[in-house]
Amino acid sequence: QVQLVESGGGLVQAGGSLRLSCTVSGRTYGTTAMGWFRRAPGKARELVAAITWSGITLYYSDSVVGRFAISRDNAKNTVYLQMNSLKPEDTAVYYCNAGQGSTSYSPYNYWGQGTQVTVSS
Repeated sequence: QVQLVESGGGLVQAGGSLRLSCTVSGRTYGTTAMGWFRRAPGKARELVAAITWSGITLYYSDSVVGRFAISRDNAKNTVYLQMNSLKPEDTAVYYCNAGQGSTSYSPYNYWGQGTQVTVSS
């Protein structure tokens, strides 16, 4: 089993910043990459960003390029999502996911509990 614990969500004004954290524990063998997904009200869950544990960025959604940055700290088994220049359309529940990938990201069925990000206009 893999356990994912997220933190860092909250309420912020448009143009502001937040940093999400996801700490991974448990049987992580085989999980070579991590991703951040989000689900906005009335919309399907979408992949926002993904990174390998070796530090290769696999993916950014077009909607967040230049504003969000994914990173990892292997010593802390933690993945981060730095979100800058936030927009109201970034409002969603953000989920951490463990998966695999070297050139693209494939999610496993390991999910965090989700953290709410609300951006006010």
